[in-house]
Amino acid sequence: MDLDTIPVGATLRSAALEAIPPSQRLHLILLGVHSVEASTRFYEALGWTKSKTGHGGFAKFDLGGYALCLLPIDDLARDALADTTNPPSFAGVAFVYLAKSVEEVPRILAKAEKAGGSIVKPATRTPWGIAGYFKDPDGHLFEVDYEACWVFDAAGRLVVDELTTRKATREDRTRC
Repeated sequence: MDLDTIPVGATLRSAALEAIPPSQRLHLILLGVHSVEASTRFYEALGWTKSKTGHGGFAKFDLGGYALCLLPIDDLARDALADTTNPPSFAGVAFVYLAKSVEEVPRILAKAEKAGGSIVKPATRTPWGIAGYFKDPDGHLFEVDYEACWVFDAAGRLVVDELTTRKATREDRTRC
C-alpha cells in the first residue's frame, strides 16, 4: 500500500490479510500533558535533553533507542478515541528508572521535586532494595528504584535476562 493514496481518517481492516504480531519492543512512549511547554521545562530541569526534531505541540526526549514524547492530552485522547469524561485517579502504569546505587534514589527524587514534580513516596527500604516514587506535573508516576540484582551493558541499557550474582542475595535475584 502506498501511504499517499490513503485519505486521512480512512480505516484499514486486516480481514483480507494475515494477522501478525508486533516485534517485542516499544519505540515511543506517548505522554498526554496539559502543556507541552511546561512539561518540556520539567524534563529539561531533570537534566534530560530535548530532541531538536520536535515542535511546539510535540516534544521528544531520546531515551537510548526509544523516545519519551510529550503531546497535548486532548490531542492524544482524541487520536486514541479515549473517553476523558471520567479519568481514573490511578491508571495502573508507572515508569521506572533503575538507579545505580542506594544513594542515587533519594538524590534523583530530590531533583524531580526541585524540577516541579511531587514526591509520592520517599526513598524507602523495601524487601529487595530502595525505592521511591514521584509524579511529574501532569501526574505521570515514576519509580526510582535500586536493586542489587539488575545488570546493565556498557551503554547503560538494562540486560533483561541477566542478573548479577556479585552483590545480590539469592532472594534479590529471584525478585528481579
